[in-house]
Amino acid sequence: MVGSTWAALGLSLTCISAFSLISPAWFQTPTFSFGVLTYCSWPQGDIWNQSCRTFRSLDDIPDFAWKVSAALLLGGWLLLAFSAILLLAWALAPTALCPRRGSGQTAGAEVAAATTTAVGLLVFPISLASPFAKQVCGASSVYHSGQCQLGWGYVTAILNAVLASLLPMIRWPRVTKVQGKTVFFSSDTDKIILMPEMSK
Repeated sequence: MVGSTWAALGLSLTCISAFSLISPAWFQTPTFSFGVLTYCSWPQGDIWNQSCRTFRSLDDIPDFAWKVSAALLLGGWLLLAFSAILLLAWALAPTALCPRRGSGQTAGAEVAAATTTAVGLLVFPISLASPFAKQVCGASSVYHSGQCQLGWGYVTAILNAVLASLLPMIRWPRVTKVQGKTVFFSSDTDKIILMPEMSK
C-alpha cells in the first residue's frame, strides 16, 4: 500500500513536470508568452486565437543559457520519470521478488532529479538577456524580466522541484535504538526488523 502511494506521488510529479516543461507560460506579455520549449503569440485581447510554435531541437533554441537550461530540465525530468517507473515496478512486483523495495536507488534518482531541475530553473532567467527575450520583453536582462510577467508555467516548475526535493527526505527509512536493539522502520515494507546488538 505504501509503495503504491509513493509510486502514484512520483508519477504525478513526473506528469506535472512534463506539463510545466511544455507550457509556453513561463514569461508572458499581453500578446506573447514563452517557455523552455514552446512560445505562443495572439492578437491583442483575443487570447483564444493563439499561434504556438515548439523549438524542435536544441539548435532552434535562441540562447546558450536557454539551451543549457532546457538540457538540465529535460535531464531532471528523465531522472524523475525513471524514479517513478522504478517505484511503480516495485509497487506492482511481488514482495518475495523485491524484498528491499526502494532502498536507495529511487532516493538517489530523486535527489539527482531535484538538483538538476533546480539548477535548470536557476539558469533559465539568464536567457532573459537574449535577443529573443529582449524583443518580446523590452528592456529585459539577466534575472530581470522587463515588461514580461512571470507565468504559471515557471511557478509550477518551481513548486514541482520543491516537492520533488522533499520526496526522498520524507521517504527516508527511520532508525531507532530501543533497549540495546536496533529497530529499522521501513515504510516500503511495513515491517519492523529487530537486529541483535553487535559487540564492539
